[in-house]
Amino acid sequence: MLITLGDNPERLDSEASFAALCGVSPVERSSGCRQFRRLNRGGDRQANAALHRIVFTRLRVDPRTQDYYERRIKEGKTRREIVRCLKAMRPGRSSTC
Repeated sequence: MLITLGDNPERLDSEASFAALCGVSPVERSSGCRQFRRLNRGGDRQANAALHRIVFTRLRVDPRTQDYYERRIKEGKTRREIVRCLKAMRPGRSSTC
């Protein structure tokens, strides 16, 4: 993650710019009446892989992340949607996903 941020972390002025840089920003995709979001396939793939490992480690060991996961399941979200939200949000922040 440090390599992705580089020598100029000031360029990342928002959570959205970080998500776009790592390739985890949501992209709208629709099929008929259903509205979907998927992760942007652009960006730094190594950073995306690091975020993937972080999210699944947090799902195994962090009680707050496990509570978040259970709450979102009860709201009707799929595992894929929840992982997308967890990748896109910074640690310690609540998500608007």
